[in-house]
Amino acid sequence: MRILTMTAGLLAALFVAATLLLRTPAVENALFEQALANAFSPRQAALFDGDGLKVVFCGTSSPIPSKKRAQACTGIVAGDRFFMVDAGTGSWETFAVAGVPADKLAGVFLTHFHSDHIGDLGEANLGSWIAGRPEPLSVYGPKGVETVVAGFDEAFALDNIYRTAHHGPEIANPKTAGMVAAPFDGAAPTVVYDGDGLKVTAFPVDHGPVKPAVGYRFDYQDRSVVVSGDTSYTQSLIENAKGADLLVHEAQSNRMVAKMRAAAEKAGDTRIAKVLGDIPSYHTTPEEAARAANEAGVPWLVLTHLTPPPDNPVAKRIFMRGVSKIRKDHVRLAEDGLVVSLPKAGGVRFSRLK
Repeated sequence: MRILTMTAGLLAALFVAATLLLRTPAVENALFEQALANAFSPRQAALFDGDGLKVVFCGTSSPIPSKKRAQACTGIVAGDRFFMVDAGTGSWETFAVAGVPADKLAGVFLTHFHSDHIGDLGEANLGSWIAGRPEPLSVYGPKGVETVVAGFDEAFALDNIYRTAHHGPEIANPKTAGMVAAPFDGAAPTVVYDGDGLKVTAFPVDHGPVKPAVGYRFDYQDRSVVVSGDTSYTQSLIENAKGADLLVHEAQSNRMVAKMRAAAEKAGDTRIAKVLGDIPSYHTTPEEAARAANEAGVPWLVLTHLTPPPDNPVAKRIFMRGVSKIRKDHVRLAEDGLVVSLPKAGGVRFSRLK
């Protein structure tokens, strides 16, 4: 017993000494400088090794708030550049915190213009501009993208002037500031980008009354990824996903949404209850997404734009109820920072931004 008492006392003394040491300016400075060295060192070079396609989940939530997830965003890496499919609020921070080189952003593809899909468009534009993007940022989308881009450009016009005046044109070049809209019809499958071996095809989906709304298919080095955008179960997506290696599909648990609606009604919040009663009609359940993946013959399915965001183990199990009866394996929930690699040689690898 005496030995245990002495050991406990020694450990307590060491803890106090370590705490005091950590609070000395010299140690604090050393720790801070090491953190800075880590922060400014290249950390995501492996993303740009040019081997096949890579999918980076930059935002996996929906308009329902989550402390663990940004709103809708899926990054696509092809060669030495990356693209964003949608730019929901908080999504640009996922890239910034992970140290993804912002100047490599080559374009943004918008599926539609709900706020949770465009909230960080201005941040993506600003961050990549200051990082040295070589030209104005191209923003692709169905008709209406011109209005969205013009609005953001107008909102950031004064900010652009301030930053050029403060940092100089070498850092904030006015010739590369802002965004350029690249609209397309969206009513039928259309190749909207074809360059450096990457082909991007937009196709219509059903998110009515939101029209137009589209999904995208990315083909590069014989690998392919389809991103659904927001949609109900639709044959158009299934047809355009055939032959793809990975389907990234939105998912909404209507059983969970129904319980949320009942709770809102019980609490007297009729406005939220009305919204929760409206949204089941234009989203896809996890079970429906699994069926769509099966019908398209897609090897892997990753669910994103999760409504409500399942941020603990119990919520995840409820969210995925019934999926295993339809699709037994090769299906998972996305998390912010998840990376799915599709090497040219074949196969699928999962990792995380570090």
